[in-house]
Amino acid sequence: MNPPAASLSALKSALREDLRRQLRGLEAELREEWSLRIRERCLELPEWSDCRVVGLYYPRADEPDVWPLAERAWSAGKCVVLPTYDEALAAYQWCRIDSSEDLIPGRFGIPEPRSRCLRMDAVRLDLAFVPGLGFSTDGGRLGRGRGFYDRLLEFFRGRSYGVAFDFQMLPQIPREGHDVELTGVITPSGSRFVPSGVALKHGH
Repeated sequence: MNPPAASLSALKSALREDLRRQLRGLEAELREEWSLRIRERCLELPEWSDCRVVGLYYPRADEPDVWPLAERAWSAGKCVVLPTYDEALAAYQWCRIDSSEDLIPGRFGIPEPRSRCLRMDAVRLDLAFVPGLGFSTDGGRLGRGRGFYDRLLEFFRGRSYGVAFDFQMLPQIPREGHDVELTGVITPSGSRFVPSGVALKHGH
């Protein structure tokens, strides 16, 4: 029997607060070192070599820094897309960027694609790296509570990997019907893939 929605919400809130506290205490040097390891593991994925369109994100100060992957992607002739906030839809959309000059400060102070950048449907993405507060080895993701990435990936059909520091890995994450399930999670210590046989949404 599934716990009531109110209990799930309270549990998620407690997990978020604990993870935010740990992220606030992370030293800059460790973040840089661990981010480098994460990027190396991202580049080792077979999906990285095969993909044509890759979804990235511009990191907050407490998130793994995957931004240098954009330069690697452009050098390899890949298309890079980032989320940008659409005021009319009150939601994020994927947009193509061709250089860092395509970015401006966004809704939450995070760089986002300019309005002139081309919108791209989620179905065109082959690979996406997804931030979050917490992840589990069965494809679970704990976001920041606004549901933006759940909607961004609603029609996604590619391979989606969470990126996280090792302390962000949890034994289990409470699930709700709208929660997106991921292909795996990349951390400094290794790449964790969802066990075979686990039914995933979005064609994974």
